[in-house]
Amino acid sequence: MGPEAGPAAPPPLLIACALGIEQFALRSGDRGGAPGPVTVLRTGMGPDRAHRAVSRALGEERWREAAVIASGFCAGLAPGMHPGDVVVADETRGPGGATSCTETELLVKALARAVPGRAVHTGPLTGSDHVVRGPERAALRATGAIAVDMESASTLRTARAAAGLGGGPGARPVAAVRVVVDAPEHELVRIGTVRGGISAFRVLRAVLPAFFEWHRSLLLPRR
Repeated sequence: MGPEAGPAAPPPLLIACALGIEQFALRSGDRGGAPGPVTVLRTGMGPDRAHRAVSRALGEERWREAAVIASGFCAGLAPGMHPGDVVVADETRGPGGATSCTETELLVKALARAVPGRAVHTGPLTGSDHVVRGPERAALRATGAIAVDMESASTLRTARAAAGLGGGPGARPVAAVRVVVDAPEHELVRIGTVRGGISAFRVLRAVLPAFFEWHRSLLLPRR
């Protein structure tokens, strides 16, 4: 009888974001506890750039089986949201349809531990190809979405489609976690020059332990 097989190695983790400041925040966070290879991919702004960058990355052999998290900043849509609040998508919505997210409840609990005292909102995250302002924000809120950004929907849809993986039980694990930098009562003009932007940056630096906890959970048996 041959030796027993050891525990399966965790899949790599690919964290996709659009902006240099987002990449800097995520790269400078606490990387202790990462269960496998992790990279923070800067895609550039907008759904088309996100699609191209994520598709290219997942085409590389080392990332072919990667779990994917779309992260960075977003605009909150719900009244009462504040810069520094965290949004965990249960699904992302875009022109190509909706993409369901993996293990949302676990991610919410992990984030509550990683950023204590910060509000964590769960619901649909909708996509846009431009910065949303004024009345358009209310119109998107009326669809049931709680936040909007330009890359998450494209990122997760591309990740699920890559390597022929569909939306069934064996689908690639995906998630979207965004930090509110702009909300109905707290619109920002430039990230990093306003107190709310600095607050959001600090929260984004603190989320990595929650991402790693979610990543580790992917090895646990599913019931």
